[in-house]
Amino acid sequence: MTPLLFINFARGNYMELLTANAANKKIALSVFVAMALMACEPKADESADTKAPPVAEVASAQSAQAQSAPAQAQPPQSAGEIHAAAVTIDTHIDIPLSLGTEAADFRSDGPMQVDLPKMRAGGLDAGFFIVYVGQGPLNEAGYQEAYAEAQRKFEAIERMVSNSPDDIALVTSPAQLKAALAQGKLAAAIGVENAYPLGPDYQHLQEFYDRGARYISLTHFGHNHFGDSSAAKGEQGGVAEPVSHGLSEKGLALIDQMNRLGIMVDVSHTSKESTLAAVERSKAPVIASHSGVKALYDHPRNLSDEEIKAIAAKGGVMQIVAFDSYMRDVSDDNKAAVAAIREEMGLTAADWYKTASQATIGGFRKAVAALNSQFPRASVADLVDGIDYVVKLVGIDYVGIASDFGGGGGVQGWDSIDQSQAITEELVNRGYTYPQIEQIWGGNLLRVWQQVEDSAQTAL
Repeated sequence: MTPLLFINFARGNYMELLTANAANKKIALSVFVAMALMACEPKADESADTKAPPVAEVASAQSAQAQSAPAQAQPPQSAGEIHAAAVTIDTHIDIPLSLGTEAADFRSDGPMQVDLPKMRAGGLDAGFFIVYVGQGPLNEAGYQEAYAEAQRKFEAIERMVSNSPDDIALVTSPAQLKAALAQGKLAAAIGVENAYPLGPDYQHLQEFYDRGARYISLTHFGHNHFGDSSAAKGEQGGVAEPVSHGLSEKGLALIDQMNRLGIMVDVSHTSKESTLAAVERSKAPVIASHSGVKALYDHPRNLSDEEIKAIAAKGGVMQIVAFDSYMRDVSDDNKAAVAAIREEMGLTAADWYKTASQATIGGFRKAVAALNSQFPRASVADLVDGIDYVVKLVGIDYVGIASDFGGGGGVQGWDSIDQSQAITEELVNRGYTYPQIEQIWGGNLLRVWQQVEDSAQTAL
């Protein structure tokens, strides 16, 4: 962060912090985030119909203000300056079970889409690393296996952080995240994808919270005992028919307990009925940690306008995900070409991505990317189209960014976390301002997280 930028939001009170080293830069950023959060706190009378001013009008108003105000330092203007100044958060990064071992060394710039060198190179400050468990049978054996796999994922994230204590910190609150950045570290938070491993009566919820889980998605692919999924069957079978046509009584009770603890309710992967029921039940804002826009591409994993408006009316946030097949039609020829690559590489098992090495998975991604000239993938522009849509529908306060790297995510121009500035560049090209981009990249999510935490404390 440059001295001029810091003066702009600190009004010259912290000149002693204006040095070029990373730690002081992050101190400056954390001060700004605190100020930004207060500025974007939703008012009691805000609703989903409150629109953000068009980007051009915002820019015009800022220009007029600048002309009438005394000469002072200007905010960052270029995409590079804005990206360096903003607190950037990716809300969905999937991990291999081997994370933090030699097979998946987070400290090295290797084949994974996210690692420490790539986070630094891409200017990503923080990410939610995911404890994902696929949907399995709703019986005792299934619950036990799901719980065991979740434990292995928690251990992998803890191992990743413990291997690099000077570079990355495990955080469980917005305050801890900002403190980590102020120390020049990156931040790792934990999200749980699928409530299935919580057990038949969410008996492991407190334990997951104690281990750092700060959001939990209610379902994955496949319905479960808490509610219905946007897709009928999971990779391990799941349940073919809806269990509750929305949320079950256990699902509603789970939301109550998540509110009590201060865990964000995540509605990515839930059915429309489940999403609307979750928003209505929750006493705190909810999130969609990695979803797309159904109006732009009709896919079961994408949210309808009704769902987006409901999330915004509750003060929540929708994180637009960089998932190719949620943004475009994938032709049969394209699918056949990808299947041929899998066959050639020996990746024919249904769970190949669980057993293949990171080097093999990296090679597979490169081979698929090479098909882009023949079968153009979705791009950063398509991702930002989703952001534009949500901004126009409900306002700037309710949208963010997620990659789903490690879980199939990636689009042309943002195929690994070191390319993250490409999103900022596209936002700048479309006229978004620095304060707006800061909201999109992290401010909105931090506001929701803080409100969920505050709501839990109020309930005590």
